[in-house]
Amino acid sequence: MVHVEILPDSQSLHAERVKIVTNISSPAGVAPLKELEGHIAAGAIHDSDERCDAPKCQPETRVAVQDDLYDWILEGDGASESEHPKKIKWVTGPAGCGKTAIMGSLAGRCAANGVLGATFFFASWSASMGRRRKTAFVTTLASQLAEYRENLKDAISNTIEKNPSVFKKNLHIQMEILVLAPLREVAHQLDRPRLRGAIIIDGVDECEAEQYHDGSRANPPPTRTNDQDQLEILQVLQAASSDPAFPFRILIASRPERVFRDFFDPQNTPIAFADKLNLHEDYNADADITLFFEIQFSRLRRRYNFPPSWLPPGTVQTLVENASGQFIYAATVIRILETAHRDPPEALLKAILATGATLEITSNPLEQLDALYTHILESSPDPPLSVRWICSINELNANVGHYHHHLPYASKVNMLLQTDPESNEAEHLLGNLHSLIRIPPPSDQATTKYGFYHKSLFDFLVDPTRCGNQPKLYVEENEIEVFMWDRFVQACMRGSNTQFSFLDSFLKFLLYVPDAVDKAWAISHSKAHFTPASVAWWVSLAIAHKGEEHIWDLFRFGHQSVRAVHNPFQSMD
Repeated sequence: MVHVEILPDSQSLHAERVKIVTNISSPAGVAPLKELEGHIAAGAIHDSDERCDAPKCQPETRVAVQDDLYDWILEGDGASESEHPKKIKWVTGPAGCGKTAIMGSLAGRCAANGVLGATFFFASWSASMGRRRKTAFVTTLASQLAEYRENLKDAISNTIEKNPSVFKKNLHIQMEILVLAPLREVAHQLDRPRLRGAIIIDGVDECEAEQYHDGSRANPPPTRTNDQDQLEILQVLQAASSDPAFPFRILIASRPERVFRDFFDPQNTPIAFADKLNLHEDYNADADITLFFEIQFSRLRRRYNFPPSWLPPGTVQTLVENASGQFIYAATVIRILETAHRDPPEALLKAILATGATLEITSNPLEQLDALYTHILESSPDPPLSVRWICSINELNANVGHYHHHLPYASKVNMLLQTDPESNEAEHLLGNLHSLIRIPPPSDQATTKYGFYHKSLFDFLVDPTRCGNQPKLYVEENEIEVFMWDRFVQACMRGSNTQFSFLDSFLKFLLYVPDAVDKAWAISHSKAHFTPASVAWWVSLAIAHKGEEHIWDLFRFGHQSVRAVHNPFQSMD
């Protein structure tokens, strides 16, 4: 404690008000950088805790592509580069070909060698809103650049002090203020080494559109599309790379969706990009997938004490051919063998090989992956209901998971979706699907969410051309909306039963469930409706949670549902 005497020699001093001003300074630049830290998506950085289970390249695999990309980062296109170097390279390929694993491993290599400026890994499945949308994109890059070089940290801190409203600006303005202006400042410091390195951006095709308008307005502006926000990110990066003071090379990894094909088409874009790298066309992944299988099968043999000849002849070659360059196929096969609880690995492997053998030879590289997904899902005792659970979990993770205090932990999801809260329906439906779903052990389900290994599962489920020939598996999106609403109404009816009570944590989670569905559509097509008897429960719930705006929305929709039952000719607003 510091003892301070105020006017120690004064006598008969009278003051109606004493104002004491202290100015305790902190190290230069700390406060602005703390402000910056509050606006970043920490989980999107390559070495974040959220990405601890992110895919990485198996050692000694994907070496050629990583070497080529690393050489481009350091040397560009070599002697062929003109006075205007090509600072952006597009890495593309279909889902499951290993883009994220390559970008993650490359980021680690660059960081170890001191040439990693910044990274951002988008993920549509993430509970972190920052990884799903563009809002924190530039600020996250700037935060990492501030750690890259001390003089750049000072420059970024100074520009934030001069522009405190920068966090409310659009991406173009943020890039100018937080990145380009500081880079221009340090570029004139001749006594410092020249900046260089990589900025690695993965999964831009998974960025979801940010909506700015109030949906309650009578004539709201058009809803922004994902393509628009993805294009904005590309344009911001393009503008940055065109600045003479920008010293970094940018790698952008995405699937070959239309917005990216158009943007990187030389005929549509005046700026010259480096030649794109197509992982599926430019590199033969068979040797890497072969090595992956050989390493993993050796590990399984040691774990189960199998004899060296446990694999049928030609197994690895058959599986490599089935993979068609898709690493996700190989990874899923191994997960099936690792996570099986009921069948021995030899029987599972035999079933996988038999599944592939029944298919005709086609040019579709996803056909074997689709057959594998079908085989796994049909191992569930009720595939249609399992698919509804999977899609509902995904929607809850995406649309409820960003509320920190109401995260959709597995135990809450089970309580919501099970028809009988005392049953073990979750294990019954999902027990055979551990190779697709990260299912937390029972002891952790109150604090851990369900997760999914790869987005390609949902690409499969929502595409009728891929799983539509399996009527058990294809479910329309609107059917999922109705299923979730039915289970929500069921939970609410159970809550109004005086013989049953929910835990407070589940009740708070329940308030946010309707955010994951189109309520108007679900109510109009659902056969589950609230009853007048539940109104008293709604009122008591509203009083108990008067600070929760959601409860009033639910109260309104509950009355709409009741009104629809008692007066079917009355339209719902």
